[in-house]
Order: sequence, then structure tokens, then C-alpha cells
Amino acid sequence: MPGAAPARVGAPAGERPGGPLRVDGAAADARAGARSALGPYLYDVLKAQFGFLTLRPGQAEILAAILQGQHVLGVMPTGAGKSLCYQLPAVARGGLALVVSPLVALMDAQVADLRLSGIAADALHSGRAWTENRAAWDRAATGQTRLLYLAPERLMQPDMLRRLQELDVTLIAIDEAHCISRWGPTFRPDYEALAQLGGHFPHVPIAAFTATADRATRQDIRDRLFAGQGQEFCFGFDRPNIRLAVQERRRGQAQLLQFVQARQGQSGIVYCLSRRNAETTAALLNANGVAALPYHAGMRAQDRMEHQQLFMTRTGLVMAATIAFGMGIDKPDIRYVFHTRLPANMEGYYQEIGRAGRDGAAADALMLYGLDDIVQRRRFIAETDSAEEYRRREYQRLELLIGYCEGAQCRRQALLGAFDERLEQPCGNCDNCQQPPELADGLIEGQKALSAAYRTGQRFGASHLVDILIGKTTLKVRQNGHEQLPTFGVGRDRSPPEWRSIIRQLVAAGHLAVDIGAMGGLAITPRGRRLLAGKEDFVYRRAPRPPARRPALTAGDEAVPRGRATPSLFEPSPADAARDAQEQRLFERLREVRLALARARKVPAYVIFHDRTLLEMARRQPRTLDELLAVPGVGQAKLQAFGPVFTEAIAAHAQQAPEPI
Repeated sequence: MPGAAPARVGAPAGERPGGPLRVDGAAADARAGARSALGPYLYDVLKAQFGFLTLRPGQAEILAAILQGQHVLGVMPTGAGKSLCYQLPAVARGGLALVVSPLVALMDAQVADLRLSGIAADALHSGRAWTENRAAWDRAATGQTRLLYLAPERLMQPDMLRRLQELDVTLIAIDEAHCISRWGPTFRPDYEALAQLGGHFPHVPIAAFTATADRATRQDIRDRLFAGQGQEFCFGFDRPNIRLAVQERRRGQAQLLQFVQARQGQSGIVYCLSRRNAETTAALLNANGVAALPYHAGMRAQDRMEHQQLFMTRTGLVMAATIAFGMGIDKPDIRYVFHTRLPANMEGYYQEIGRAGRDGAAADALMLYGLDDIVQRRRFIAETDSAEEYRRREYQRLELLIGYCEGAQCRRQALLGAFDERLEQPCGNCDNCQQPPELADGLIEGQKALSAAYRTGQRFGASHLVDILIGKTTLKVRQNGHEQLPTFGVGRDRSPPEWRSIIRQLVAAGHLAVDIGAMGGLAITPRGRRLLAGKEDFVYRRAPRPPARRPALTAGDEAVPRGRATPSLFEPSPADAARDAQEQRLFERLREVRLALARARKVPAYVIFHDRTLLEMARRQPRTLDELLAVPGVGQAKLQAFGPVFTEAIAAHAQQAPEPI
């Protein structure tokens, strides 16, 4: 029963039961055993209802544990198939599965997808009329529904709990489970009450899923949901198809426009710090020929829902948003995520960039970053009304992210290291791998900057220190008599951007600290005093060369394989090139067909078929329904609903396509 603490599958001797199961060579036997334990019936359901013949890495182990009645925490990368881990057992076991989801749009999209797959699913939420919710409840109460989606606040109402206890509840699944933890990147108070579920449903397995949880967050989730018991499956955090990059913010709007305009026609998210920034950024993009919409918590709920629906159903639209947008967004063809400011912490950053490239094709994540971001983020933490332990951990997480931004090593190694995952070799798909930064001995430069801070009383910010170093006689410099300092003008050999970078790196390295109480003034730390005395080293990154312009990516592009810095130099043969071009044209035609079907049903396009399925259709070009059924992602229900439309489109394309060379 779920109350026990079963030893995890494949756990090494001496390891605490219920610890995380990671995918590595030692877990091969566990994976094989899990797959064989599932039995042929489950695979029949997998193909008939969901259209797949095989499971992705990690799914078999989680499914086996759930079917054995165990509590489970599943940590899987975005796009790895977490939803199937609770949807498949819900269909196979029968009874009623409760699914806790944080967003109305996500509930509706998943319900629509399940229904099109021939699976009885419903949702109860405030966005539906009372009559719709009543009808959905009646179907669940009479055993007609397999999966019932609810928001946490609705589920935990006493009357709802009482009525659900009278039904045959066989599984409780909690999506975006990091929301339950105060250590998570997006804690939601409504999720806290879910810790009581074990008491209300003592014999029902609870399956919690997230893509974003470091060690402390994972432990907190397990402690709250099932008293630290059950099994934890951690199948890694790597998203190798996402290219990672960080740039110093110099001319933020120009940098944004250059990036986005190079990807014209692609869907993307631009994350902004404030509601006003989201509005002005959307206006800027639209004024420069890029279709964009704003999204933030200050908008009317109806407007937010409309903007989200447009983003989900259209291609080539950009969402300029605060962090209020994104959780649970399952749009597979988001080609980039652009951060105009430093995120709150590494977990939040990982979660936000994870919305790109869910289809497995190449995607970009670019963050702009400056010293003022550090000041602002530290001020946010200092002013939060939370316990000291919480603030201490948030400072640590912020420092981890700052180190990621300033580090010279592979970005992906640094990112995964924050989640206790080791990448043996540099990824070859980040800015530091593709254009390694030039490092220099910064002892003299560091001492000059620290001296400027010391001689001005350690109460001024970076901009004033830069003016002193380059010898710029501003009004503020004259008012304070700082043009008389011996440090005035000692750094004329370097440009203001170079000095800003050096000062930022001194902060990141712990030689200077931002004094929140002194309005962001820079104070010298004990480590900085050692550097000033010549007893500490300081190595800094020189200003990077301008990055080479990358061509815009299409849905069919693949990321550079790990370990290869550049693609193969061999050109395809004329026959291969012609075939690829034909497949690309067919893929675009199938996307048009899908979009028309989605608009007619008022659902996101991916609910009809994912891009991966369309790409496989374009490659195989099935002419009959039986051939179409063999395409991954095509199940019986969708075959009956959409099969003739897609086979006709494929046949029409074949008649128009020229004969291969």
C-alpha cells in the first residue's frame, strides 16, 4: 500500500529507501524489469488510445510504481512525457483519477486532447458555466469519467472532498508539483492544502510531477505529500536542443529587436520584469514588424485568456510577458525564450527556458543581464516578508544564478550542476562552448575599482565608480569633490562598458557586495580587502566578440549533437535535397490542415497532432488509414476523426510533387 516506504527499484546497497532513481547504466535492469512488469494490455492501451508503440525513458519505471499502488514523485525534463505517466494508468486501471492542475487553459487543453483520443475526461473550474460544471460532475459521479481535472482550491473544499470520498478514486496526480514547496520557484499557497490529501484518501496512490525541483524542493514535496515515503524518480534535467546564451545588457531594446527579427515568423516568449515592461515590449515589437501580445497579472482575466489562446493556436506570435505566463504551457513549437532581465533564481530560469523546444527541435534561450539586476534581485529578497531561513536560501540560489551568468565554463554543465546532475563533457551548444571567452589577470583592474569604492566611502553604485575610473567630470562627481581623488582617471585606458563588466564580475566573485540599505552602494568584502592588498587573485572575462548571426530555425531543424561544435560540412546530394524540400513543403501543408481543424474545434493546434507526428507523416507519406495508424502519435480515435483529411492532403501533395531525381 502507498503508506509503506518501498525500497526503490535498483537502489544501491545502503542507500535510503525512497531515494531518487536516476537513469544511468546501473539502472538498465530496473528499466527492463519495469517494462516487462507492465504487461501487454498496457501497451495495447498505449497504442489504441495514445497512438504510441513504445514508452520514453523513465515512463516505464514510473508507470510500474503507480500501478503497484505506490506514491511517486517524478522529476522529468519538460517535454519528456510526464502527462502520460498518469493518464495511461488512469485509463488502464479504471475508476476515477483526480488531476490537480494550476491553470484553466492547461486543464482545457488536456481534456480536449484526451477526448479527441477517445478518453473520457472532464474539468471543473471557474472558467466554465455552472451548467457545464454540473454536467461534468454528474458524469464523474456516475462512473463515466476516467480523468477529472481540478484546481487545488476547488479540490480541497470540504464539500468537494466529502463527495469525492464517496467515489471510486484510484489515483491522484499533481501536476507542477513544485508549487507545493516554499523552496520551489513558483510557490502557490493554494497548493499547501494538498498536503492533507493523504489523510482524506489513505489508500489512493499520489503521483506528483515536476520538471523543476532541486534537492531541497524535491525533499519538501515528498515530506508534504506523502511524509517522505514512496519513490522518487529523477530522470535528469538536460534539454540539449536548447542553445544557452547570456549577454551583458547594453542597449536592451536593440539587442531584443536584433534577436527577434532574426527569427521572424517563429513563436517565442520574451520575459519582462514588470507589467509595464511587458506592455511596452509588446508595443515595441509590433512597431517593428513582429506580431506580439502582452501578458501579465494586471490584465483582465478575459484578455489574458484570449491572448493565451491566440498564442497557443497561431504560429509566429511572440508573447511579451511577466512570469505570470508560462506554467503548463504545452506549445511544442516555441523556438526561443528571451529574458530581458535576470530571473529570480536558477530554478525559475530553468523552468522558463524549458518552455522552448518542447518538440525536440532546436531552440534558443538568451538572457540579458546587468549589475542593476543583481541589485534589484537582492532588494526583492531583502524586502520579502518571509522567514530568515527562506531569505538565506534565496540569496544562495541567486548567487548560483549570478555565477552561471559570469562563469566561463560550459553553461549547460553549470545549469545541470545546480540540480546535482553532472555533464561529463562540454555541450557544444552554448555561447561559452561555441565562442569561449577570453580570460585575463585582473589584479590591477580589480584593485583600481576597489580603490574607487573605498575612497568614495563605499556608498556609491557602479555608474559613479565608472565615471571616476575613466575621469568623467559629472555633476555628481563635482558635488562630492571626487575629481580630486587619486583614483580619478586611473582607468582611462578602458571603456565604460569594460569597467561595468569588471565591476559586475567583482560583485559576482564576492569582492564587492551590494549594500541594499545604502540604495545599492558597493561595499568591499573581506575577500575584496585581500584583493586590494594583493593577497587574492582575480581573473575576469574580457568583453566578448560580437556573436555570429545565426540563421532562423525551422521546426524540422535539429540541435547540434553533443560533442560537435559545428554541423557536418558535407552537402546533401541533389536527390536528398529535393526529397527534404518536398517533405518540408508537405509538413507545412499538414500544419495548415491541422490549424484549420484546431480553429474549427477551438483548441490548440497541438491537440490535433503534435509537430513530431506531422513530421513523421511528411517523412512516411502514408496513403491509407492503416499506414497512417502506424505513425507514432496516431491512435484509433484520432484516426477515425482526422485520418481521411490527412491522407487526402498527403495524396494531393504527392500528385503535385515532382518526380525525385
